[in-house]
Amino acid sequence: MDRFSPAALALSIVQAPLAGGPSTPALAAAVSEAGGLGSLAAGYKTADAVAADIEAVRTVTAAPFGVNVFVPGPAPADAETVARYAETLQHEAGPLGEPRSDDDDWDAKLALLHAARPAVASFTFGCPSAERIAALQDDGIAVWVTVTTPIEARTAAAAGADALVIQGAEAGGHRGSFDDATPGTIGLLALLQLVAAETELPLIATGGIMSGAGIAAVLAAGASAAQLGSAFMLTPEAGTSAPHRAKLASEGETALTRAFSGRTARGIVNRFQRQHDADAPSAYPEVHHLTAPLRAAARTRGDAEAINLWAGQAHRLAQARPAGELVRALAADARAALRAAADRAG
Repeated sequence: MDRFSPAALALSIVQAPLAGGPSTPALAAAVSEAGGLGSLAAGYKTADAVAADIEAVRTVTAAPFGVNVFVPGPAPADAETVARYAETLQHEAGPLGEPRSDDDDWDAKLALLHAARPAVASFTFGCPSAERIAALQDDGIAVWVTVTTPIEARTAAAAGADALVIQGAEAGGHRGSFDDATPGTIGLLALLQLVAAETELPLIATGGIMSGAGIAAVLAAGASAAQLGSAFMLTPEAGTSAPHRAKLASEGETALTRAFSGRTARGIVNRFQRQHDADAPSAYPEVHHLTAPLRAAARTRGDAEAINLWAGQAHRLAQARPAGELVRALAADARAALRAAADRAG
């Protein structure tokens, strides 16, 4: 059975999954309808909620789209370490949650993938076993794995992945690293070249890509497509919160932190990140569950200083325009940039 390849895209643009709110069926459908590949984020949702999202996309478009799933970690975090971090948050305005460990409904989501059969199943925070990958492929589903180092790329290739999402350190949101103790910190262009030198798998480049010129750059460096996240977060279809939208359009500096979720992620630096980054342990999903109610309360009151402001390093270039229009404009700009580069190269 033929599986979806990035070469089949009319436009070489993939929408990053954007878990935690910005991901919506409307956004995924708009990107896919425009000729790119839209993505649904399964992270933090039940399998039933993801099934409803898949159905919502399919009521709007027959175009291919992807579903992204978090790979569960190997073991729960140390309870005492998490408890010490919780103590540092007691003065924050808002409730704290129960710092529990879970697998994000892993088995149920895999079963859903087999039943729903999206064009692409992409994975973050690890690589499924070769057996699980093969089973998805037997159902005609292409398997993409996010990698942040050449070693991770080799692991995913050996497991049978159809394509690799190459995530540079510029990317907003969580690092897709297999091991949060050693998150990949290589820039996108360097990482893309390193991985391209040792595999012929299709590569989807992601991290700090906000313009047609950025798309052209990674295509010229060997990527089959560019994956954009922050670029879509100001579109009307995205579920980005009002305080997050306001910060995305600012000059705010970004940095990596574990303060909000217990897993390394890039966001616009705010008060919470400055005050708690040094104390935050590598403890996901315990810290995520601990701070989730606090962050939800802050969003409700419009407090951008107490929420995770996930964003890539070039976030201020985000445009507040419809997603389909944005995809078409970026693709046109990329084509023009590639022509101009070819002219300069002689």
